[in-house]
Amino acid sequence: MSSSLPSSAPSASVLDLAPVVPVVVVEDAADAVPLARALVAGGLPAIEVTLRTPAALDAVRAIAAEVPDALVGAGTVITPGQVGEVVAAGARFLVSPGWTDVLLESMRASGVPFLPGVSTVSEVVALLERGVREMKFFPARAAGGTAYLKAIAGPLPQARFCPTGGIGPDSAPDYLALPNVACVGGSWMLPADAVAARDWARIERLARAAADLGADGLGADGLSAGGTSR
Repeated sequence: MSSSLPSSAPSASVLDLAPVVPVVVVEDAADAVPLARALVAGGLPAIEVTLRTPAALDAVRAIAAEVPDALVGAGTVITPGQVGEVVAAGARFLVSPGWTDVLLESMRASGVPFLPGVSTVSEVVALLERGVREMKFFPARAAGGTAYLKAIAGPLPQARFCPTGGIGPDSAPDYLALPNVACVGGSWMLPADAVAARDWARIERLARAAADLGADGLGADGLSAGGTSR
């Protein structure tokens, strides 16, 4: 699995970068760079830093500036203001737990790929009407899990998903086996005790095991703006 993601690479979708996108909560910005390096070394170059802590923006900046093989994105993006902040900080993709028309237009105008969150068929259909075919399915387990996604694959085959929420190493392969799932998001490769101990070697090992869940590896070497909204 290649982790080379040059900014000038051919167009690709964020969904195709890796079978697993680590969902990272950074409490201390000083941990961002070694944590990102461990994930990249383990084969997970697409890293979603969630906007759940005061350190998140600094973490995005640090990873963007100091880990060139990482493709850092921002998650838990819920306002247009956050869109501008994270893109200015260096985020190269955006992930939201849900969407509104105002947020959707802000993400579209940002010039970077984005994954709006959905949990119902109506939300999926509404995004398809707006030209968005690739989405985050959240909260995956609580919203119906693999059974739900399998059920909607027939009537809505054009929609592709990154399920996130309640997914672990045991359930991830079941999601990845579905025709409408391209990757999953999760944090099981980032156990709290390992992060607290700064055990980057352990995180690298867990990341490698997660990367091995996808037999096909990366679908492309990078992505261009709009890759998730076509």
